[in-house]
Amino acid sequence: MPLTPLDIHNKEFSKGFRGYDEDEVNEFLDQVIKDYEMVIREKKQLEEKVAELTERLNYFTNIEETLNKSILIAQETAEEVKRNAQKEAKLIIKEAEKNADRIISEALAKSRKIALEIEELKRQSKVFRTRFRMLVEAQLEMLNNGDWDHLMEYEVKEIELDEKEEMSQS
Repeated sequence: MPLTPLDIHNKEFSKGFRGYDEDEVNEFLDQVIKDYEMVIREKKQLEEKVAELTERLNYFTNIEETLNKSILIAQETAEEVKRNAQKEAKLIIKEAEKNADRIISEALAKSRKIALEIEELKRQSKVFRTRFRMLVEAQLEMLNNGDWDHLMEYEVKEIELDEKEEMSQS
């Protein structure tokens, strides 16, 4: 069992003829040396263990710092991507609204043009209808004219036709 500081402090050597018993002192010193060497070895091992653990702690601290930096960079990048996406969405919406306004304007212009064309076609159809009515009425008037009745009453005699035929042949 290793010596404690209290053991060393309380150790009393028996006195011999010339002072302390030399063998007893040497034996105690040998025990102190062994225990001290053991303490030195343990201390060295512990120092090595502390150094190893300190190195591992530094490694993990570096990893933690790197991860923290990576997280911050990722968050900043995500925010930037989000901002850019919002800007792009606003631009797309603005462009869509602009295109919608243009399409609506073009549709309204076409609608107005078609309405004008319809009015022009209505006017032309009225003119045509009036002219056609006048033409039909003129033709009806010609049909209702008494000249037609007179033509129907006209009889051609066969003899006159025969004479005319002969004359035309000669």
